[in-house]
Amino acid sequence: MFRPAPAPLARHRARLMLLGAFALSGLISFSWLARIPGVRDDLHLGAAELGVVLLVGSTGALVTVFSAPLILGRIGSARMFGAGSVVMTGGFTLMGVGPALGSLEAFGLGIVLNGIGGALLNVPMNVESARIEQAYGRAVIPHFHAAFSLGAVGGSVLGALSAALGVSVVAQFAVVGVLVGALRLVALAGGLVMPGAPRPTADTAARGAAPARGRSVWTEPRTLLVGVVAFAAAISEGAANNWLSLAFVDGFGATEAFGGLVLGVFIGSMAVVRAFGTRAIDRLGRVATLQLSGLFGVAGLALFALTSRPQVALVGVALWGMGAALCFPLAVAAVSDDPWKAPARVSVMASLGSVAAMTASPMIGLAADALGGTRHALLVVLVALLASLAVSRFVGPSLSRVADPRDALDAEPVAVA
Repeated sequence: MFRPAPAPLARHRARLMLLGAFALSGLISFSWLARIPGVRDDLHLGAAELGVVLLVGSTGALVTVFSAPLILGRIGSARMFGAGSVVMTGGFTLMGVGPALGSLEAFGLGIVLNGIGGALLNVPMNVESARIEQAYGRAVIPHFHAAFSLGAVGGSVLGALSAALGVSVVAQFAVVGVLVGALRLVALAGGLVMPGAPRPTADTAARGAAPARGRSVWTEPRTLLVGVVAFAAAISEGAANNWLSLAFVDGFGATEAFGGLVLGVFIGSMAVVRAFGTRAIDRLGRVATLQLSGLFGVAGLALFALTSRPQVALVGVALWGMGAALCFPLAVAAVSDDPWKAPARVSVMASLGSVAAMTASPMIGLAADALGGTRHALLVVLVALLASLAVSRFVGPSLSRVADPRDALDAEPVAVA
């Protein structure tokens, strides 16, 4: 297993600092996602054009996420997290400067730097969440994602209030970017990375197995199938994060501020389920929990996209958020059963999640032009959700190793000679 922290205090400190880091990521991300309608108007872009800009601006992040396992192996979680904090602060500030100057080039460069910084942060944060769960010996990964969701609610409210009060995008982004960057470095100095390093389990040591690293994990069938779940979860979240407020504004004639609050409903639903969803995982097991989540997500998304009544659409938003809440945390937990190989496998989940989040924006933007509206374009996410349901059984623990008693709920019976 992962070697636990030298003292319970260090383990507890690492958990608190990482919870704060996840919350800050949600805050900074959603404080600008709630301002997308205003950014679009300032840059005079259509839905498809905005999607293309987001895609082109994400090229740096795309390269970074696939390099992340190698970077993590060479410099470690602490240095990678610190570098990501600095890069993302600069990129986020530049994203506000672009619309203020009417400069698409400055905005695009800001997205590139913001994406690179986010990728550098995403991998070590997820790897450390898996290490902490192993150290505690119980399900805690959803709590980190709940912190992200709570931060996202705060960011959505911040963006909505800034829009309602007429605060410029550049002022909001500069203040939030610098403040969040500073707090991230404080969390890192406060013990965010738990002491100790992975070491082989008894069975891997007996086989002389080396830690999984680099490209080798990309050839493991189960890891890739669990990756489908992570990819679908990130597609679902990314589509909602980038387009939900805009879809509600355009589809129902709501104000930009109210569109930001609708995004807050989605994130708030996710936060509640992530905070209390570990009980469902304990009682039902990973597979049943993932299948139930998928059904909620499909029903909520369909309800939002197809109804003509805004009140019903809000119910669909809440159901969609509830369904999306546990999918990515379950994928991370599923590839962490073998702690010796967990860092590389979690890096794959984080990489696929980042790629999916970047893919969602241009995909929905192009579909919006083809289908005549952003709200109906979100229905393409159903394909990813159904794919996740199809491979849901692979998030259960491997038959050769049931690390936690609750995982036995997912294990298949094995014939005894």
